[in-house]
Amino acid sequence: MLVAVLRLVDAPHLCSYSLSLGLFWVDQQRNQQIRLLKVGGEVAFRTMSVRESFNPETYELDKSFRLTRFTELKGTGCKVPQDVLQKLLESLQENHFQEDEQFLGAVMPRLGIGMDTCVIPLRHGGLSLVQTTDYIYPIVDDPYMMGRIACANVLSDLYAMGVTECDNMLMLLGISNKMTDRERDKVMPLIIQGFKDAAEEAGTSVTGGQTVLNPWIVLGGVATTVCQPNEFIMPDNAVPGDVLVLTKPLGTQVAVAVHQWLDIPEKWNKIKLVVTQEDVELAYQEAMMNMARLNRTAAGLMHTFNAHAATDITGFGILGHAQNLAKQQRNEVSFVIHNLPVLAKMAAVSKACGNMFGLMHGTCPETSGGLLICLPREQAARFCAEIKSPKYGEGHQAWIIGIVEKGNRTARIIDKPRIIEVAPQVATQNVNPTPGATS
Repeated sequence: MLVAVLRLVDAPHLCSYSLSLGLFWVDQQRNQQIRLLKVGGEVAFRTMSVRESFNPETYELDKSFRLTRFTELKGTGCKVPQDVLQKLLESLQENHFQEDEQFLGAVMPRLGIGMDTCVIPLRHGGLSLVQTTDYIYPIVDDPYMMGRIACANVLSDLYAMGVTECDNMLMLLGISNKMTDRERDKVMPLIIQGFKDAAEEAGTSVTGGQTVLNPWIVLGGVATTVCQPNEFIMPDNAVPGDVLVLTKPLGTQVAVAVHQWLDIPEKWNKIKLVVTQEDVELAYQEAMMNMARLNRTAAGLMHTFNAHAATDITGFGILGHAQNLAKQQRNEVSFVIHNLPVLAKMAAVSKACGNMFGLMHGTCPETSGGLLICLPREQAARFCAEIKSPKYGEGHQAWIIGIVEKGNRTARIIDKPRIIEVAPQVATQNVNPTPGATS
């Protein structure tokens, strides 16, 4: 294992000073332009990728190579069921050091087992350690994009706390022992590069980690930051009258699954009456771009618009994470979800497949999903309008999906939620159809 030693104070200030100059450059090696932007007082990066879709033959691999074949579970679909997990973690929750602490008369909040991150008051200076770890299995076949998605998925837990600056990242990498030497040597560097580029876009760097052999490919990491109390938002202050906002569409698991079905005629034949090959390709590309997009902008705007609580939507689906967030609330409230923003045509696909995905019931896993944020009613519409502003780059979206009402700390989706079809933002001409698929 590599051990990272870093200075937690100097680097962020140096970075902020450099970024305030408004620099702009082009990385010709990776064909990316990186523009530095100010996001509500916070510095953020915008990466405008002009990469071509991954072609195995370009890397001297067999044209049938698929990264997703090196796992039997996809993305965060590897999650242990929520009720089972809670029972397994009971002994860890019996911790006598879980109470809030005080520093110079001020309460230093502590957050332990059960939510997106841990928040641990440090011994010095009224600061808190905010830390998270996560890993997933391959969910898309482009190794570089898979690396970016894995990194965005780790960072998302910090962003759900309103944290916009990450001090350090470690990378956890499992290399499949089923890969040939050529596959390993061609593919794994692309994954690592994608992870590294996403970390740099987030204003941080990867300084160590752990790499092992494993039957399946495993991709993840650890994200760590040291914060002052005003730099994070505890996820426990929702009040009746708040509005629920979601910042990425649902349906990523459906999109990547049906994209793989293009290579499996017996599965494709079951859904081809409700969706075209072009629909599937567009949904897949849109899902990939959404999963790779950082939730950093939303995290910054949580402060601007006085968010009361938030979580990110991953392996337990929107309902599972909403229920988990509701349980954390100090006030007696419940969440009611009325609207489900879904990638275009994926609701129809899910319906055609019966209960296979659970998309309409809110139990379909997402990977590197959006933030579910509790906002004051008078701020929610402004948040949704602001996040779409061109100054934050392309692709950011948000929808009002429900309300917070007085209740017993539960969450539910109404019987017939309104499905919001989210049209793809990727250009049709940029989609390369999968060879051999028919519609």
